[in-house]
Formats: sequence, C-alpha cells, structure tokens
Amino acid sequence: METNPIPVVTVQTSPFDDQRPGTNGLRRKTAVFEGKKNYLQNYIQSVLSSIDLRDRQGCTMVVGSDGRYFSRAATEIIVQMAAANGIGRLVIGHNGLLSTPAVSCIIRKIKAIGGIILTASHNPGGPGGDFGVKFNVANGGPSPDTVIEKIAQVSRTLEEYAICPDLRIDLGRLGRHDFDLENKFKPFRVEIVDSVEVYLNLLRTIFDFSAIKSLLTGPEQLKICIDAMNGVMGPYVRRILCDELGAPANSAVNCVPMEDFGGRPPEPNLTYAASLVNAMKGGDFGLGAAFDADGDRYMILGDNGFFVNPSDSLAVMAANLSCIPYFRQLGVKGFARSMATSTAIDRVAKALKVALYETPTGWRFFGNLMDSGRCSLCGEESFGTSSDHIREKDGLWSVLVWLSIMAARKQRVEEIVKDHWAKLGRNYFCRFDYEGVDPRAAFYLMRDLEAVITDKAFHSQKFAVGSNVYSVERADNFEYLDPVDGTVARNQGLRIVFTDASRLVFRLSGSGGGSGATVRIYAESYERDPERQNRETQAVLGPLIAIALKVSDIHERTGFRGPTVIT
Repeated sequence: METNPIPVVTVQTSPFDDQRPGTNGLRRKTAVFEGKKNYLQNYIQSVLSSIDLRDRQGCTMVVGSDGRYFSRAATEIIVQMAAANGIGRLVIGHNGLLSTPAVSCIIRKIKAIGGIILTASHNPGGPGGDFGVKFNVANGGPSPDTVIEKIAQVSRTLEEYAICPDLRIDLGRLGRHDFDLENKFKPFRVEIVDSVEVYLNLLRTIFDFSAIKSLLTGPEQLKICIDAMNGVMGPYVRRILCDELGAPANSAVNCVPMEDFGGRPPEPNLTYAASLVNAMKGGDFGLGAAFDADGDRYMILGDNGFFVNPSDSLAVMAANLSCIPYFRQLGVKGFARSMATSTAIDRVAKALKVALYETPTGWRFFGNLMDSGRCSLCGEESFGTSSDHIREKDGLWSVLVWLSIMAARKQRVEEIVKDHWAKLGRNYFCRFDYEGVDPRAAFYLMRDLEAVITDKAFHSQKFAVGSNVYSVERADNFEYLDPVDGTVARNQGLRIVFTDASRLVFRLSGSGGGSGATVRIYAESYERDPERQNRETQAVLGPLIAIALKVSDIHERTGFRGPTVIT
C-alpha cells in the first residue's frame, strides 16, 4: 500500500474529429497514437466517459494487449486514467498480454463491466505499423452500435481528461497491488493475472482433452505445426497444446511475442503464413494452424498444404458439433454468419433443421443472438469462428474443434472437407481486397454501384462470360433487423445474387488502420456435382470476377491494376 495518496490530475485537451470507432475499435498508424499529443488519452477518456458514472464508480475492468509496439506505454496510461476515473479494480494479463478470447472469457468470469484490448488484429506492428484500442462490454463482446455512438459523441466534445500520472505498476509482477488515491475512500486495485489460466479452465469444460491428447500422443500420433506468428498466442499454444495436450515442443513455432511480430503482418493467410504453408507441403504434419496477433483469427491447413477456406471451416464445424462434449450437453440452438460469408453453413443449418441468421460484418452483431439463446455457433469469412462459450472470435478454440473432429472421425483434414462437399455440395468462395484506396474514390464507387444494381432494369439482366450465363435474381444494399432488440443496421454491403445461387458482394471495410479505404469483393459459386468439386477456385470463379470488375469499374475508378490481397 502506498503511504502517500497519489494525486488525481485534470488535464485540459481539445477534441479530435477522427475518433469514431470502426468495426473493431479505433485503429490508426502507431505514429498517430504515439505522436499526437493526448490522442490516446482523449480516446481512453471517451471510452471511460461512455460508461454511466454510477456504473463506473468502483467497477472492475479487464485490460490486455497483443504485445505490439506501444502496448506497454498505452497500458500504463490506461491504468493511470482508470484510477482517476473511479474504476475500482483492473485485471491485467501478465506483462500486459491477453488474447482477445481470453479478455472476453475473463470479463464474463469475473462479471467485469468491460475490457480494453490493445490490438490492431492482423495489421502490422512496430513503430511504422498500426495500433488499435477495442472496448468490449459486459457480455464480453465488442461494443454494440449504441456504445460506439456514445464514445464518438464524447470524443467530439471532449475538453479534459483525468489521470494519475504518478501511479506506476509493474506488469511483470503477478499478484494484487493496491494504491491510495486522493479523494478516494477505497484503494484502487490492480491485479496482474496469469494470461492463460482462466481461459484454459474454460476450455477444459468444453472439450474432451483426453481424446485430443490421445490423438496428439498415441500410436497413430497426429503431428501438428502451429504458427503463433510472434503475437500473443505463443504462451497459449505452448501451455495448452504442448504442456496440457502433449504436442511436442517443436510443434509450436514463432511463439515469442514480438513488438513488430518478427517483421511480418500477423495475418493467418496463405501469403503471410508462407513458412507454415511450405512446412505443411512437406507432408510431415497432419494439421497446421496459424493465428493473428490477438488470437481471435486462425487458419487451418491439412497435410500436403491442403487449405481449408474459412467459410468451409465454419460449415464443417457446424456439421460436426456432436464431436464436442459442450454441444452434446447443451444442444445446438442455431447458427449465424456475416452476410459476406459463404452460404455453405446455410446448407448445414437446413440439414440439421436449426435456425440460420445472416448478420452484417462485425462480431458485435452476434452478441444479441447468443445472449438471447438463439445461436450456438457463428463465424465470418475473415478467419473468425467461435461459439457462445464467449462473445468473441476464438482461434485456439477453433483449432481444438478441428482436433476434436479428427479424433472422433479418425480422418485427415482433406478427407473431412471432401466428405462434407460430397454430402452437401461445395461453395467455391474467395475475397479480393483493394487496400489503400482513396477514400473519396471508394465512396463514389460504392455509391454509383448501388445506383446500378438497384435500378429495376438490372434485376432482369443476364451476363454471358465465355460459355457461362448468369441471370440476376436479386440485388440490394443489405440491411439487418436484429430479431432481439429490433434495431436496424443499413448500408451493410452491396450484393448481387444470381439464379444459380452464385453471389457477388461488395463492401467497404471498417477495420483499416487509417491509410486509405479498403474495398472488398467476394465471389461465390455453388457446385453440387462431386465430379466438379475439385477444380481450382480461381478458375471456377473467374467468370463471376469478370462480372464484378465490369459492373464496378473498380480498376478504372481506383487506378489499381488488381487486388492487393486475395484470400
């Protein structure tokens, strides 16, 4: 206990006009957070002030980070400001590290009012990279639109923030630390906790760890290769997959968290996880996985480098939930996917006779469905999948689901996926990202494209590309009516649906780092015939992509010759 009370200081500031959170909180170049005076402090004050004062006084909050550059300095500022703003207790991961799923888990476990996560997800780290701040609410999930709007409103008029600049905390020292503050009757408490333990205990209640351990250590041992991409997942992979489940220590690579993630974007895809792809192509490993910086996204590979499209991964999980004790005990209430995600899971829902919900992009839209008991499993095409055990995407949970399915079915990854296609058909699917587009060009592109596809004449249009003819069945700007609270989310992406169930989707991403806009184009085609389910995705979707380029005129309007990333 400190002997002299720590002073609470009020600092005058001016508002910034660019602090409205996006799909995943506020993301900007690290230099903006680090270099613009009061930029981080203003945003943290906006987050804290968005919580009603009566709820904020004496409450508990969770703080964690993915370990990227500037996280330690930002965590110290958050501690100082939380103390000054009446928060009673902060729970922080050891060395400031907590995966996003672990933050959600801890919020729910200790009934915290919310949590602050310092991450820019799969965006690059380091001084020249990106930084981000997310605020998760009391259910453990991302801020809903009402909270986002409150934060934005405060940020636009903020004139001062409160801070205890003399308060210091050692993030490396586990345990409880109490501080006396001026004008506060109770001490302010900071608890530095093991980053993995609470989350691991939850996983033990969901999965049959003995079955997974037998798979990884038994006579028919499955060799795995797990790439933590030098993000927060290193300690989780080593503790859970190696120490707890018996995978050899050399199964885990790039497990030391680094401020710049080893110089590569911590994005689990075929481009940035190329070393994992090459390792899997060697044939020595039966399952490969990679995680993003904060552990909420993942990629699955089978032996010989067989890539599992994230939309297929979601559908395969949905079809095999009976392999998981958690779902055998609680049953399956329903599935949900973002609109841009492939409709493969829709076919599983129909076969299992469970409800399917189609939401906008953004994990926050799944929260109401899960809280109201409507949804057990949900996912997005951007390598994010999870269930109602928490309210966030969960990469390691997803890998354990795959290991559980392999243990139960005694099949390889590729066999499981191809059996799924043979039974329900294959949804060929891919996404094209145009990153760093001039924001004005992106805005007018989407505005004009909407005018084209919502014109009555478009709805009877046919497109001939080679020997393929696509007839438009419907086209719209997707809007979502929340079945729980009746709120409406409009302008959530342009979609064109053809009579053969093929789809094109266009949307502006809300998760960039502030360096231009990102336009995303999604193409999907359904194939029922097993004889035609092993073709190259790009070859199958080539005609649809040609239509997308024609109707959007994206290359001419942006100056791009092609997409920056294809997934």
